[in-house]
Amino acid sequence: MSDAQPITGCRPGDIAPHVFVCGDPNRVARIAAGWDEQRTIRVVREYTIVSGSKDGIPLSAASHGIGAPGTAVLVEELIKLGATTFIRIGNSGALDPKVAVGDLAITTACVRDDGTSRTYVIPEYPAVADYRVVSALVDGAREVGARAHTGITWSLDAFYVRNAVAGPGGTMASMSVGGYWPSHLEARIRDMQQARVLNCEMEAGILLTLAGLFGVRAGAICVVSDRTPWPGPSAIDLDRNMAHCIDAATRAMLALARSGA
Repeated sequence: MSDAQPITGCRPGDIAPHVFVCGDPNRVARIAAGWDEQRTIRVVREYTIVSGSKDGIPLSAASHGIGAPGTAVLVEELIKLGATTFIRIGNSGALDPKVAVGDLAITTACVRDDGTSRTYVIPEYPAVADYRVVSALVDGAREVGARAHTGITWSLDAFYVRNAVAGPGGTMASMSVGGYWPSHLEARIRDMQQARVLNCEMEAGILLTLAGLFGVRAGAICVVSDRTPWPGPSAIDLDRNMAHCIDAATRAMLALARSGA
């Protein structure tokens, strides 16, 4: 019987204990650019996976694509191959008015508003970032001079129907085809803002849920690339301060590995 994982094809020895994950396959190369050495493990479907080392510390980086289902596949397979620490490097939308485009958002916990995590465990089960990862990310952001915020992340499905464009007089308008937008979705955005939720994205919830269930540690740091509701699609900036985000996450991961905690 093959010892390869069925979806990614990764095998024992391919994956380091400390793993960066991200949505965009092209971001994997940026994450690994500053490593001392690297090798490509797999490029299949949405999964681009590299392993290598920096300062003598083995590292891996892998893309999970958009959304919780593909993220769950990747995280499960990497845990089975020995991954023990995950840091997600991503993009997110700001909900808190104090947060600006280009700031960094460090997740302390998630509102689990995705379908995948509910197939694993009851909705009341919390999705919480490991306190050591959060602390290391805060330190990493400070070291690189980035403006960073910590707080609760709304982790959701359905990018277009769950986002909105700002309309006149504080109204919101749909981003979905033909303006499709059930009325309760606008209320959900306002409810999250009222609850002081920091930001929204699509993968941290399942990552933190699986980390809790399977006894590994995980956290997430995201560039704020837009605000919810959007001023308009042209306002999104996926790359502003991404270099700072990667640098902060790398410093955090190396510190975690060196600490042995």
